[in-house]
Amino acid sequence: MYLVDTNIFLEVLLAGPRKNECKQFLTHLKEGVKNGVITDFSIHSILVLMEGFGKRDKLKIFLRSLLAYKGLRVHTTELTDEIKAIDTSYKVKLDLDDAIQYHAASKLKAKAIVSFDKHFSRLEIPRLEPAQTTK
Repeated sequence: MYLVDTNIFLEVLLAGPRKNECKQFLTHLKEGVKNGVITDFSIHSILVLMEGFGKRDKLKIFLRSLLAYKGLRVHTTELTDEIKAIDTSYKVKLDLDDAIQYHAASKLKAKAIVSFDKHFSRLEIPRLEPAQTTK
């Protein structure tokens, strides 16, 4: 199971240069070919960022699309997770949003974090880019 970072969804939603790579990975999750998890923190971050980019009209489409994913589930962090993530942020030198993701990946025993964020590259849980999940 992969922890899917916020930037993978944003790459598609904002039509970034690597959107096709992300779409292919997300299609595998949607069809249940691969299994992943997204944190509620990521979902909320996406909503805030999309609104900031003037894309509020796309938010319902995004949220409804998540319901169709056979291989993706939402992980809700608890207050104790947030507290532990703060400790994690100091321990592995990550900013808080990355520490929340990393703590969730650790707790869920993810085999990798799928992300373009290179801050995850130097940690115990491997970071993979979407194209690397097909190898």
